[in-house]
Amino acid sequence: MSPARRALLLTASHAAVAAVGFAGGIYALPILIAPAPPAAAALQAVAGEALFKGRFVRDLPGSDALHWGEGEVMVSPTAVALKGRLSPGPDYKLYLSPVFVQTEAEFEREKPRMARVGDVKTFQDFVVALPPGTNVAAYTTVVVWCETFREFISAARYR
Repeated sequence: MSPARRALLLTASHAAVAAVGFAGGIYALPILIAPAPPAAAALQAVAGEALFKGRFVRDLPGSDALHWGEGEVMVSPTAVALKGRLSPGPDYKLYLSPVFVQTEAEFEREKPRMARVGDVKTFQDFVVALPPGTNVAAYTTVVVWCETFREFISAARYR
């Protein structure tokens, strides 16, 4: 094998390993820095005040093996809670939508009409406080969206 060809193969193989390592780091970092899930009492408090309930399911058209949610969503006058799991990822945001969306394209189209609630930091259960004055009855759906990568994660219709 010529020295030029050998150098090219070594460069390509090292670049491939670096790319795989970088992708693995992007996937693993949110898991490593995620805070502990909320206490059962916090979930129970939201459940006790819940006006609406819905369900994240894995088989939505916009969800896939790396972007999904599953479990019961509870919407109270002051918070949104999930008793379930989300696929790990960075920069998850919780939105309330006036219409049910289940793909990136639908989310992007409806985003101007949605209310951004806050950050989702945990992947096993969560409680996200609603901004003061949020009227949950004006919306029908909870959506989790990855802001950085513009990825649809999941949605749950609650009314």
